[in-house]
Amino acid sequence: MNERGIARIVRHPLSPFKKRAFISIMILAVVMAIGTIGMMALEGWDPVTSLYFMSLLATAEGPAQAPVTVGGKIFASVMAFFSIGAAISAITFTFGPLFGSILKEGFAYVEKGENKLKKELEHKNQTRSSTRPED
Repeated sequence: MNERGIARIVRHPLSPFKKRAFISIMILAVVMAIGTIGMMALEGWDPVTSLYFMSLLATAEGPAQAPVTVGGKIFASVMAFFSIGAAISAITFTFGPLFGSILKEGFAYVEKGENKLKKELEHKNQTRSSTRPED
């Protein structure tokens, strides 16, 4: 069996990129929907206020409005962990490969400049040693 056949059978759990990004965004959407519906039910808020509260909670911005009921406070505390985790994973899976490629290009650029500088220094040292009279 060739490599291509094996690659079709065995897949790395983190590939493909689009699938990971889509799943993480869908998880974030589900968590936000559950949080919005929960805050509407527990606090009696309208859908826009509940979604706004959850979006501020998920981004760790800190909501301007606090839940009044004990159930709302407990629910918001639990949802903070899930929503922040879902938001971070969605951002990581969506933009992580982009940041990785930018970082890789940056390191390659620095390494190229470093190699150029080393060659220049070696050339100067060789020139200096060849023009210097022997003692």
